[in-house]
Amino acid sequence: MSGGKITDQQIRIYMNERKLGKTQTQAAAKANLSERSGRRIDKGIISTSPNERHWRTREDPLEAHWQSIVCPLLETNPALTPITIHEHLCDNYPDQYETSSLRTLQRRIKQWRLVHGPEKEVIFRQEKIIGEMGISDFTLLKDIVISIRGELFDHRLYQYRLVYSGWRFVKVIHGGESFAALSAGLQDAFWRCGGVPKEHRTDSLSAAYNNHSEKTQFTAQYESLSRHYGFKPTRNNPGVSHENGAIESPHAHLKQRMRQAILLRGSHDFESLDDYQSFLNQIVAKLNRQHKTRINEERKQLKGLPRYRTHDYSELAVAVTSSGTITVKRVLYTVPSRLIGSHLRVHLYDDKLALYAGHELVAELPRLYAKGMLRSRRVDYRHVIDSLAKKPQAFRYSLLRDDLLPGADYQTIWQYVDQHLDSKKACKYIVSVLSLAASEDCESELGRFICQGIAKQQIPSLNSCREHFSHVPDQYPITHTQQHSINGYDDVISCQEQEVNHG
Repeated sequence: MSGGKITDQQIRIYMNERKLGKTQTQAAAKANLSERSGRRIDKGIISTSPNERHWRTREDPLEAHWQSIVCPLLETNPALTPITIHEHLCDNYPDQYETSSLRTLQRRIKQWRLVHGPEKEVIFRQEKIIGEMGISDFTLLKDIVISIRGELFDHRLYQYRLVYSGWRFVKVIHGGESFAALSAGLQDAFWRCGGVPKEHRTDSLSAAYNNHSEKTQFTAQYESLSRHYGFKPTRNNPGVSHENGAIESPHAHLKQRMRQAILLRGSHDFESLDDYQSFLNQIVAKLNRQHKTRINEERKQLKGLPRYRTHDYSELAVAVTSSGTITVKRVLYTVPSRLIGSHLRVHLYDDKLALYAGHELVAELPRLYAKGMLRSRRVDYRHVIDSLAKKPQAFRYSLLRDDLLPGADYQTIWQYVDQHLDSKKACKYIVSVLSLAASEDCESELGRFICQGIAKQQIPSLNSCREHFSHVPDQYPITHTQQHSINGYDDVISCQEQEVNHG
């Protein structure tokens, strides 16, 4: 077509036709071009490649201050951002710079840094050696909500991963990044996997390293753990997170899987901690199946396990007060009253406390973590209810009164009886209810039963509560016995008389 501008599409059609063996005339006709234009395309005079432009289409808005102000600022402080520099120019030259000049400044600074900018850190990809390294880390679930029976569950996850095969293990951690949490998680991972790598890497965990020392020093417990399993302990350089990339990236993958699984499940609430751990195990099992071949290959190269596990707890000594309490890590615990006055050793696990008198295990308690520097309490009314039942009036002004009430139902019961009964009867009622709940193991059922009565403005009597929840048999078993003959006594007496006479 004469007089019209030749488009890129016409050129492409012409060139494709020529590649198919068409003549200039045929190809030009197909592309709606003249034969002359076809010859020019064949000679390279016309092409789809844009010509480089060496001239400006508008005045340079940075010309007055680029060399005199912007470049010196970048040379002195390479970390300055384009927005900061633009605001600096606007503050000092308000009549010359507007928002529209920011994009130009950003583009010019980007070009300047490609030529004059500082050198950047190079990431050196590492060879993954089979059986060489396992890596551990803890992670918080900042944007994932988990609850147990409706109560928000504050926790973190421990994750262990074999670098070569990608096999991983995940464990729920109740508290912080303690040695007990690290040791329990790592040992569970070793025994679940069936072997130990040559090297185990973490970041600068205070549970494993003395971070106040200038030299790399292990804590005594972590050094003992490494000797027991025969691995070489290492850590990445402090503040260099990409050295832990073999675990940081899997953290993100795991959390994404958790989000999707929760959406599919339809709820983030779990019946129990075991139920939640099982949920995580299913996710991890699916991830591990993706690397089944490499995992089977690496397992053959791992070191064998020792005959037994080693300590996964911290140990400390406590004394039981006359109030039947101990204090561990800023948390007050009640213990069975039989232990009052005893000196105990506490094995402090991530999720529990094991109490020993000598070598005898005398009690186990669920572990509670204090928040920040605040003190906390874990009170079990069952530990003190026998003594409290003997003197129920001590309940009213007890320092542990509110903690002795096991849940919202019992708090409602106490508030109601305290308002509707006199002081002595109110204390006796709530203590008797707690005693019945402990002896018959019916805490939740009994609480609901009484609250249902309160909702009708009627307090169930203690006798009615005992009738509903005391497990007393309706009738005692009938036993049949046979009385021996009284004549037997005469035979015994006569035998004794004969022995005396013969004596």
